[in-house]
Amino acid sequence: MLKPYFHKHIVEAGCDEAGRGCYAGPVFAAAVILPKDFFHPLLNDSKQLKEKERDLLRTVIETEAISYGVASLDENVIDEINILNAAIKSMHLAIEQISIIPEYLLIDGNRFIPYNFVPHKCVIKGDATYASIAAASILAKTYRDEFMLKLHEEFPIYHWNKNKGYGTLKHRNAIAEYGLCKYHRKSFDI
Repeated sequence: MLKPYFHKHIVEAGCDEAGRGCYAGPVFAAAVILPKDFFHPLLNDSKQLKEKERDLLRTVIETEAISYGVASLDENVIDEINILNAAIKSMHLAIEQISIIPEYLLIDGNRFIPYNFVPHKCVIKGDATYASIAAASILAKTYRDEFMLKLHEEFPIYHWNKNKGYGTLKHRNAIAEYGLCKYHRKSFDI
């Protein structure tokens, strides 16, 4: 069962990213402020959900969240500043989109660079611990998956409609046969 909040009486946003371990495409991040009494029986870490469940929850989150933001940084920025810094920077960009300034940030993972002096807590497996981080994980994942489907239309040889840029056998075999394209992260050891 996910915890509804860390602090009951202050505005907190959950933050997570998607696509950090991919060979290709951008990293996406989301920040979500949920009502303190928000509950949905399916809400969980996006990796534990089926695609249809994530898509359903995305609509629920976008409708019921007090505020949310989604941002991304492309493979060129990832290659320039590295994936960890790009993931953190994309979280900062997502937080900037929130219409209410959060008083506290719940961050999935163990590393974060403070955002505008807003206190934060890093939570390992936070997307399986706090509702707001789980909601952020769902938004980041669904937005990124949708984006990768568009890239797949341009480069179907890499099977991004199935692997979303992750290093599956089909993706690795396609790289071996056709080489890298403009959406691949050149700084990754592929």
